[in-house]
Amino acid sequence: MSNEAKVNPIKDFFAGGFGGMCLVIVGHPLDTIKVRLQIMPKPAPGQPPMYTGTFDCAKKIFLNEGITKGLYRGMGAPLTGVAPMFAVCFFGFGVGKKLQQKHPNEELNYFQIFNAGVVSGIFTTAIMAPGERIKCLLQVQAANPNATVQYKGPIDCAKQLFREGGIRSIYKGTAATLLRDLPASGVYFTTYDFLKTTFTPEGKTKSDLSASRTLLAGGLAGICNWVVAIPPDVLKSRLQTAPEGTYPRGVRDVFRKLMKEEGITALYKGATPVFIRAFPANAACFFGYEFATKVLNWLFPN
Repeated sequence: MSNEAKVNPIKDFFAGGFGGMCLVIVGHPLDTIKVRLQIMPKPAPGQPPMYTGTFDCAKKIFLNEGITKGLYRGMGAPLTGVAPMFAVCFFGFGVGKKLQQKHPNEELNYFQIFNAGVVSGIFTTAIMAPGERIKCLLQVQAANPNATVQYKGPIDCAKQLFREGGIRSIYKGTAATLLRDLPASGVYFTTYDFLKTTFTPEGKTKSDLSASRTLLAGGLAGICNWVVAIPPDVLKSRLQTAPEGTYPRGVRDVFRKLMKEEGITALYKGATPVFIRAFPANAACFFGYEFATKVLNWLFPN
């Protein structure tokens, strides 16, 4: 067995945090477009939709709001939350692997990798749910430039949510976040590990994988993650941005109303920017993670 099978959750924590920062910087503009499309109101009879598609949405945001105040609006919340969130994500993945290893050098099978990914999804929910709630509210607020500005930024948004409904309001959508992240995280890490193994040249180890193959594996893993995650993500976005009392039974009410009024295709609203974003953002994430891991292994070999 090679030493690369050894698991170090502490190194995973710091390397994951760096990878998460890379992901947000690359992917946030398309995340903004995704949320705008997901919460776009159904047009009145005879009226055109607010956005005709991904590129129309991007164009209108750019022309009306600019890059910083439009496409990168709300990035403060995920950027300040994403480093610890991805740190916890990769830490949880490391813990999940370590719990299943009978000895430090044991290679895990893909089912065990999936289980470790599910553990990482559980770990990240505590940070992900409030961060997503704040991010979505700020992104939606920016979609209505003529309306009164309710939230001045991420911290102000968090304060107002806490005043209105306490910690429960800040964590609104937690169940929907779990519904999205548990299976998606399992698929995410399993796909990445499978592709790393597939792309590794004969006679080499996965740690010898080239930068281009690491980027390709990470990008494809991100796409597979979102194939699983996009329907519950739509439900989560609608639940987290709806006024209090709109969905008294939570995500079940969101699903019931969506299916009744818009049909199953609405579960894939915003899918185009998600998939466009998924490849470069997750390629950057795993590349940053692998780079940081190598630096940490060099600085702290033991």
